[in-house]
Amino acid sequence: MASRPIVPQQQQPRGDAAVGGVKQQKKNLAAGEGRNRRAALHDIGNVVTAVRGVEVKPNRPITRNFCAQLLANAQAAAAENNKKQVCPPPAAVKGVPVARRVAVAPKPVQKKVTAKPKPVEVIDVISSEEESSKEKSVLNKKGGEVNSRKKSSRTLTSVLTARSKAACGLTNKPKEIVDIDAADVNNELAAVEYLDDIYKFYKLVENESRPHDYMDSQPEINDKMRAILIDWLVDVHTKFELSPEALYLTINIIDRFLAISLVSRRELQLVGISAMLMASKYEEIWPPEVNDFVCLSDRAYTHEQILIMEKTILGKLEWTLTVPTPFVFLVRFLKAASVSLPSSDLALENMAHFLSELGMMHYATLMYSPSMMAAAAVYAARCTLNKSPVWDETLTMHTGYSEEELMGCARLLVSFHSASGSGKLKGVYKKYADPQKGAVAVLPPAKNLVSSAAVGS
Repeated sequence: MASRPIVPQQQQPRGDAAVGGVKQQKKNLAAGEGRNRRAALHDIGNVVTAVRGVEVKPNRPITRNFCAQLLANAQAAAAENNKKQVCPPPAAVKGVPVARRVAVAPKPVQKKVTAKPKPVEVIDVISSEEESSKEKSVLNKKGGEVNSRKKSSRTLTSVLTARSKAACGLTNKPKEIVDIDAADVNNELAAVEYLDDIYKFYKLVENESRPHDYMDSQPEINDKMRAILIDWLVDVHTKFELSPEALYLTINIIDRFLAISLVSRRELQLVGISAMLMASKYEEIWPPEVNDFVCLSDRAYTHEQILIMEKTILGKLEWTLTVPTPFVFLVRFLKAASVSLPSSDLALENMAHFLSELGMMHYATLMYSPSMMAAAAVYAARCTLNKSPVWDETLTMHTGYSEEELMGCARLLVSFHSASGSGKLKGVYKKYADPQKGAVAVLPPAKNLVSSAAVGS
């Protein structure tokens, strides 16, 4: 049986003070009732507000029925949230304090409840070589951002890139390949950053400036006359102490001009003199003068004839003098061949230039491209000097030719070497028989290439 709460009574004042206090309390109650009646009449028709989901009018007292209704609404909302499993149920309402006046509160804004997505399990893709180190990554999406709980050692992009390179064969480079430009990284004049692009361009355009087989179209000259002219120009080149680039460019200009113009026997030497004059102007700082070539030709041609022929050649070649000759490839291939040595191998360098110049003197080598001529000269030189290994992966990568592809041209160069000391044209032989050139011309030719050439013939 419930007992009524005992409210302690306040001690009443005595005498006149008590009577006055009673009168004042009655006046206050009457004034309060008047205000309450006026407020109730004033609130008729006003906007209805909601307290805890129950529509009430302003200034409505919280009665026991109203408190029970609020409690029932809270419990119903908690049960509904438990069913949806969106958020933990709210704390149970133990009680609502009783108050005479409840302040009018604005209608609460209901928050949109979004369900949390389930974690997505992502399996990291790795290569077959790393199957033993597989890791699973669980991604949790929250607020539009994906955060990984476990960080894998490699990203998906790197794995796909590695697989693409492996499919293209880019990762199958042998470990024996040596970086031939490592020593020149700090040398600004070496232009290491551009070397690969430069030689890719040379290989791309070397056939554009390559003369075709023209000797059958020349009625008055033949390949022997051409060999005599080049042998004489080698002597002139040595007397003037010109650079090797000038000699290679001179022979290139002669062949390109003879491939597009008919030349008489009498003018063949004039073509050679004018070609060397042009190459010297292009490659040398102090080129020889025209009168020097007049004297060397025993005044067979005048000053004016040399200049006229020079102008004619430039017009036919359309002033195109920047071409990849075998020399530009030879320099690069010799660097690749000597990179494993403690110092530059002068014997290998002299032997390669000797075989290359012998090849250019003979018309039969015109069928080979400049890069193949240079690579075959390096291969034949290594065979002659008994270098081991004769051909490796570094040379194959930088030259672009395998040992089998170079065998035909190398055998031809070695055959020229075998006959260089006994023939009539000894300009190249005398030049490289000098001790200053290492006397490489007097060395015996490569036996394996000579014997294989004899068997093949």
